[in-house]
This record gives sequence, C-alpha cells and structure tokens, in this order.
Amino acid sequence: MPATVATAAALATCPALLLAAPAHADDTDPAPARTGSADASVLRADLDVSLLDRTVQVPVLATLNEVRLPAGGHDSGAADKTALDVRVDGLAAEGAEHPDGAEAVTLARAEVATADATVDEDGAEASSHLARAEVHVPGLPALSLIKVEEVTSEAVCAVGEKPVAESDTLGSVTVLGKRVTVTVGGEPTVVTVPGVGEVSLGFSQTETTRSAASAAALRLQVSVNPLKLNVAEVAGEVTLVEAACETPAGGTDTPEEPGDRPQGDAEPVQDAKPADPGYERRLAETGGSSATPYLVGGAVLLVGLGLAGVVLARLRARG
Repeated sequence: MPATVATAAALATCPALLLAAPAHADDTDPAPARTGSADASVLRADLDVSLLDRTVQVPVLATLNEVRLPAGGHDSGAADKTALDVRVDGLAAEGAEHPDGAEAVTLARAEVATADATVDEDGAEASSHLARAEVHVPGLPALSLIKVEEVTSEAVCAVGEKPVAESDTLGSVTVLGKRVTVTVGGEPTVVTVPGVGEVSLGFSQTETTRSAASAAALRLQVSVNPLKLNVAEVAGEVTLVEAACETPAGGTDTPEEPGDRPQGDAEPVQDAKPADPGYERRLAETGGSSATPYLVGGAVLLVGLGLAGVVLARLRARG
C-alpha cells in the first residue's frame, strides 16, 4: 500500500514525467557525399607462373598505362607507354635487360596504347585505346597469347545523367595463333591448342548502375603449359583495355528506367505512389502529424491522473 500511494502521488505531482514519454528522435547526420572517381588501363595481368614442375611459383601482377583518380580527386591524367616488361625470377627467356641485371619478359608491345581519366564537378570519365598490339605470357616467347588490331573502352559518369559504358573491337583478333570471331555477349569463346594450352575469351563486358559504369574490351582466362613439359606453366587472367567511373554527388541520381536491373551498389526502385487510389484519402483521415507526440503525452497524463484518483478514493473508503 505505501508503494501504491507513492506511485499515485508521483503521477499526480509530476506530470512532466508523463509528457517526457513520447520522445521523438531524429537522426539528421548526412551521409558522406560521393566525390567521383575514374580508372583506366590498357592491360592488367594477374598470372601465376609455375616453374620446373611447380617447384617454383612466381606471381605476376602487372599493369600497362594505369591511370587512377581516387574519390576526392578533381584532376585529370593520361599515360601512353607502348611496352610492358616484367621480371620473372628463375625463368630463362629472351628479353630486354632488367635494370637490376636480371632477364625481363616482354608481356605486351603495341603501336598505340593510351589511357585517360578525368574527374571534376560535372562528372567523371575514363577511356583506353590499344592498336596493333601483341601480348605474350612468360614461358611462351615464340607464340603470342593474343594479337589485336584495335580495341577501345570508354566509361562516362556525368552528374544528373545515367552512366554509360561501351567497348569496341575493330579488326582481327588472334589467340594462340588462331583467328577468332568477335562475339559480343553470350558465352565466352574458348580457344584450345594441343600441346600449348587453352584460353577462354570474353568480349565487350560492360556494367552500369545508377552511379557507376565499367567496360572491359577483352578478358582472357589463361591456362598454358607448352607440350606439358611443366617447365613454365601459366594460369590466370589478362584484361585488355578497361575503363571505369563513378559519378560525383553533384545532383540527383538518374531514376532507374523501366526494365533496367540495378547492379552493384544500386538500390531497387520502389514506386513513389501507392497502387491503391484511396490510400491518400485514408492517410489524410487517419495519418499522423507533428502534434501526435503531444496528444499521446496528454492522453497518458489523463490516464495517470485518473489512476491516482481511483487509488486515493479507495484508500479513503478503507480508512
């Protein structure tokens, strides 16, 4: 009974406790804004080279003419080197002399090899171009992995517009000495040469979201073991002519068009208007407003006062 009396007295004398109940929290911290990025490269190699029956394994990670402008950078860049040499320790192969005295393996040579990237307040853009180029893998100096006449990739992310990406392959393409037909989309083209190895080739691979785009002209999955002598076995991926970008947050993201399927960081689009035409009318009749917390607080106060009155009345009747 003393506890009940104390509770009733507190409710009757401290209505502020009841009004504090319907507190409303609002998180107004803004999310960090995108500042845009652009990335372009002519060649990217990620290979594992196994020597002498896999007793020695040497990873080869190399890029030719990579230009990367990270988020936060408002700048432009370009590169136009036309050859890529890499060092593979333990591999006896003809090639240019490496600066530290070791032999160097030439992975790529071309007449034209350029990469460009730009980021500013209006958007981000990247492009790369390769012409009359030849790519080799370590351990196979006499036979080229791939020869191309001309390939290009471009990605454009303009503020307020939908990002776009495209790649073009012009002229002939030869893989392990075999001429292949360019097929955009669908299953990759597989080239197998007995006694040499196998290459899976994908053309013009592009991807777009609401805020980003990327394109790769040629992507090769490589598995080469000349005559299966296990002298130099090569496996991995080689990508030719890449371009990618992300739109700076300078305006509203472009709405997803009907039929588009978001990828990457894109969010699914939800209808802005409910399907039921009577929804807005019922919302006006029964929906909440900014005064709702105060109405709830007042109702709780009245209930508390009524409870206190009932308790005090019963105590008087018994006393």
